[in-house]
Amino acid sequence: MFETKNLSPQQLSALTALFLAVPIGIAFLIIENIWIGIIALFLTFIGSYYLIGFVLESFIYRKIKLIYKFIYQTKASKREETYYKYILPQKGIDEVREDVEKWAEQKSAEIELLKQNEAYRKEFLQNLAHEFKTPIFAIQGYVDTLLNGAIDNTEVNRRFLENASKNIDRMVNLVEDLDEISKLESGEQPLYKENFVIQDLIKEVFETLSIKTAARQIKTSIKKGCEAPIMVFADKEKIRQVLNNLVVNATKYGKNNGSIVASIYKTDGAHVLVEISDDGIGIAEEHLPRVFERFYRTDRGRSRNVGGTGLGLAICKHIIEAHGQTIHIRSKIDVGTTVGFTLATKRN
Repeated sequence: MFETKNLSPQQLSALTALFLAVPIGIAFLIIENIWIGIIALFLTFIGSYYLIGFVLESFIYRKIKLIYKFIYQTKASKREETYYKYILPQKGIDEVREDVEKWAEQKSAEIELLKQNEAYRKEFLQNLAHEFKTPIFAIQGYVDTLLNGAIDNTEVNRRFLENASKNIDRMVNLVEDLDEISKLESGEQPLYKENFVIQDLIKEVFETLSIKTAARQIKTSIKKGCEAPIMVFADKEKIRQVLNNLVVNATKYGKNNGSIVASIYKTDGAHVLVEISDDGIGIAEEHLPRVFERFYRTDRGRSRNVGGTGLGLAICKHIIEAHGQTIHIRSKIDVGTTVGFTLATKRN
C-alpha cells in the first residue's frame, strides 16, 4: 500500500506536480493531439516539480532548519551545514516531528535531573548545617557555662571540658570525612594498587575493632568455606577503610551477643565479591536506595544517637567506585544487613 506520511520534499513535489500535470496533459490530449498532450504533461510536471520543491525548501524546510539550530543551540559547523543541506531535506515531516519529540523528552529528563539534584543539594546543606550545629552549640554551652563561673567548680569544670573536647573531635571527624569525599570525587587521591590476600586484611580489621565488638559481645568471623586465601588487586589501605567503616556500622547497629560474618567469593575469573553481614536491627526497604548518600539516616537504622558523621557508607561507595567496582546493600528489619562490594582479582 502506498504510504504518504513519510514522503520526502522531493517525493511530495513530484507527487503534487504529477497531480497537476496529468489533468492538463489529458485536456491537451483531448483538445489537440497526443503529442501536444504528452509535451504539456511533461512541461507542467517539470515546472511544477521545481516550483513546488523550491517553495517547500525555501519556506517549510528553512523553518525546520531553524528549529534544528535551536535544538542544538550551536553555530553550524561544516558537517552540520552538510546535514542541513543534503540529509535534512530527505526527511519526512513525521521524521522531523520524531526528532523534535526525542529532543523534548531529553530536555524533560535533564530538567527532572536538575530538579532532583537541586532537592538533593538542599537536603545535603540542611544535613550539613545540622551536623555542624549540634556540636557547635554544645561546645558553646559548655564554654559559656565555664566562663560564667563554673570553671572554678572542680566538680564540673573537667567534665565540661571533656564534653567540649568530644564535640570538637566530632567536628574534626566530620571535616576529615568531607575532605575525604571531596578528594575521592575530584580524583585528587590516587590509588596505589597491589596484590594482597583479602582474608588477611579482614582479620586485621576484626582485630583492630575487637575492643568495640567485645564491648557488645559481638563475634566476628569469616564464613565457613570462605577461608581459602584469595588474592585481590586494589589499594589496600583504601579497602581497609571500607572494611573498617562496614564493621563499625555492623557493630553500631548489630545486636548484643550477635555476630558479624565476612564472606568472600570468586564470582568469575576477574572479580571477587566481599560481603560483611550482621544480624542486627536492619534497614527498611524504602531506605535502601539512599543509604549511600551523604548524611542520609533512616529513622531506625541510622539514628544520630549512635554517633558517627553519617558519611561512612558514602565514603565506601566513592572508594569502591574509584576502583571501577560496585557496592550494594541488602537488609531486612530485625533480620540484619549485608553490604557487599566487588574487587579485581590478582594481577600478574
